Amino acid sequence: MVDLATQDKWNKAAASLDLMTGTGELKRWLPFKSALFSHMQPGNILFASLGTGLDIPAFPPGMTITAIDISPEMLKRAQPRINDYDGEIQAELVDVHELPYPDNHFDQVFTSCTFCSVPNPVAALQALNRVLKPGGSLCMFEHTGSRYFPFKYMLDFMTIITSKIGPDMNRNTVGNVRAAGFEVTEVNNLFLDIVKTIKAIKPIN
Repeated sequence: MVDLATQDKWNKAAASLDLMTGTGELKRWLPFKSALFSHMQPGNILFASLGTGLDIPAFPPGMTITAIDISPEMLKRAQPRINDYDGEIQAELVDVHELPYPDNHFDQVFTSCTFCSVPNPVAALQALNRVLKPGGSLCMFEHTGSRYFPFKYMLDFMTIITSKIGPDMNRNTVGNVRAAGFEVTEVNNLFLDIVKTIKAIKPIN
């Protein structure tokens, strides 16, 4: 069942997301996203969550990607970017907590600023773990909380406000990835310890 409250929040945010993200921020992080997404390999790829498709220009060409989002308004705005992609993107209206895919279905999973936004990050990561093949990779571009003064307290305070209309700013995403059963193989801090890439694998049991 789709979380209607979360869906409504992101439907409302869709109209202003591109403006809030801004051209400068897009240009700043595009090289890092392109480097992360360059690890996409031909196969069955899941991308969570697509939003308005701002990350699509960073995708390598020729991939076959299932891209999910909880918000129909986000997917509607993403459609022109989907149409421009030199490859295949199947956009689907899906709550990441309730993935309708079989166990061990995807070869790779990618995320971008997803796990600051889902209501239950560990449960959502466990859902990704379930649909990822053993030995498959999880590659994430995320902003998280900080361990350092004064940023930790600033982000905790900001989350009181931002969580009502958008993302949480203080998530421990690396810890959540481990709690969901993944083996973290690399964490690359891009701005302090707040913006980072995370690479992990689903262990082969």
